[in-house]
Amino acid sequence: MKCLLINLDRSPDRLAHMTAEFDRIGIAFERIAAVDGRGHPELEQQPQHPLYGTRRLLSSEIACLHSHRACWSILAQDKARYGAVFEDDVVFSAAAGPLLSDSGWIPADADVVKLETYFKRTLIHRRGISAGHGFSAYRLYKNHPGTGGYIISRQAARALLEATEKINVTADDLIFTPAFPTSSSKRIYQLVPALCAQDQFVGDRLPSLLAEERDAISAKTGHPAKTRKPVAERIMKEAGRTMRWVVDFCRFRRHIVVPFDPIGANDQIA
Repeated sequence: MKCLLINLDRSPDRLAHMTAEFDRIGIAFERIAAVDGRGHPELEQQPQHPLYGTRRLLSSEIACLHSHRACWSILAQDKARYGAVFEDDVVFSAAAGPLLSDSGWIPADADVVKLETYFKRTLIHRRGISAGHGFSAYRLYKNHPGTGGYIISRQAARALLEATEKINVTADDLIFTPAFPTSSSKRIYQLVPALCAQDQFVGDRLPSLLAEERDAISAKTGHPAKTRKPVAERIMKEAGRTMRWVVDFCRFRRHIVVPFDPIGANDQIA
């Protein structure tokens, strides 16, 4: 299975980090030069998805999408049915090598398999499909942020390329947010435990470049004060959450914070 690594030309430190990570698990990779938002201001002129409303996407978010599009263009033409895409700030599980060297474990109907965890609660099917080596693949039913590591089918890569030809959207919304048709129309699986996680969560050596841009913009514009929601609204929200839990349980779904073995994360089930 081809493994593609997105890396900015101005981030040689991240390339060195990822070279060491791939060497550690014994997997070869191909570097894909990331699209740098600083050098492509024209990308911001392209219309963005209407689901964002008045929120304007950051230049780095748009550049990130086009970096992933560069990978999808390669995988859409590849002979292999599946390929893997990684960003340059992840840490691999010690057992990642065998799964990345063979695609035979991938569920036959999978469009995308999310390999990373963002340590946010998400929703998966209660029954998984064994991937071997202590991993299982579960259908993913709820937003789970991040495009640090995922496997995508050749057909899905073609579909995402077409969907983003003339419109901007964040890569993780495009793939992993069910509110977007590109996500809800796909068979998406989550690998449990995760095969990788962003270093910002486990090593804190490589900060998120997107987060840095958001912080810089916030420092210039100021933060709107957070207001506490009325008691009645909080009660209604909690009642809705309880009802959704009952419905999900009856549909053989469970809430989980996807664990990542090397850091001893705990599988948290609702």
